[in-house]
Amino acid sequence: MKNLFLILMVTLIIAVICLKVTAQTPPGLSEINEGKNLMAQNFRALSRAVLILGALFGLLGGLRIYNNWQMGKGNIDIEVAGWFGACIFLSVLGVFLSALYQVPIA
Repeated sequence: MKNLFLILMVTLIIAVICLKVTAQTPPGLSEINEGKNLMAQNFRALSRAVLILGALFGLLGGLRIYNNWQMGKGNIDIEVAGWFGACIFLSVLGVFLSALYQVPIA
């Protein structure tokens, strides 16, 4: 019984050593990580640019709606709903894409 236990332990130790020796990192792993880091940097910059553009277009849309309101044109409610929906869409889109590509918002 003692011999069987000793043989089993030696076999397990040899198997673990062989697995450690043959275990290597897969090829291309460093390139994938580098690409992920580049995508994260570009995503942050592009998400900031989209938010700035969204703010500018929101201000322009607000001025357009205010001008139409002062001119007495009808259907201002439809324009307000459209511009408000666009602002909400831009805000939610950034969060959705960061979750989709697993890039933290910073």
